[in-house]
Amino acid sequence: MKKVIFATGNEGKMREIRSILADTFPEILSMREAGIETDAAEDGATYEENALIKARAVAAADGESIVLADDSGLEIDFLDKEPGVYSARYMGEDTSYRVKNASLIRRLEGVPEERRSARFVCAIAAVLPDGRELTVRAAIEGRIGYEEKGSNGFGYDPIFYVPELGKTTAELTEEEKNLVSHRGKALRLMKEELKKL
Repeated sequence: MKKVIFATGNEGKMREIRSILADTFPEILSMREAGIETDAAEDGATYEENALIKARAVAAADGESIVLADDSGLEIDFLDKEPGVYSARYMGEDTSYRVKNASLIRRLEGVPEERRSARFVCAIAAVLPDGRELTVRAAIEGRIGYEEKGSNGFGYDPIFYVPELGKTTAELTEEEKNLVSHRGKALRLMKEELKKL
């Protein structure tokens, strides 16, 4: 089985990826571990386009591995699906998520529970050594909470409340999160697609 390079430097994300894909791909490297540096401009209009931009850039630098990349975002219905594909760059890339989360909670002040619907969306792209490309997409539905809760996870997790679980995604254990998260679902979809090849 070929080695897999995942186009990210995010350690939290790599832990999630390895725990889901390890049974199929024993060797999964981050870009840094593979010695690849690339600064692809994520200027696509969709999650799939952005994921493909990243995967293609790493594949061009490597040439012999399966390259995976993801792009994900938070869509808040009341805010016309903002921040969406701009989730990582919302309010500037160097702005802390504590500040971003506080801003989103403030923008939803007075908005009733039933209108706080939101989802995390994740698209994963694969570029294979022979040039073939695949994409998959998955989501988790929830609501925006009224305050940050939980210290697990990262990004918008502390404000994303999943009613069926009665918790934010930052209050879930790593195992619980991998089962229900947008990225967990998308990784499992991609794993099935790659097994078919």
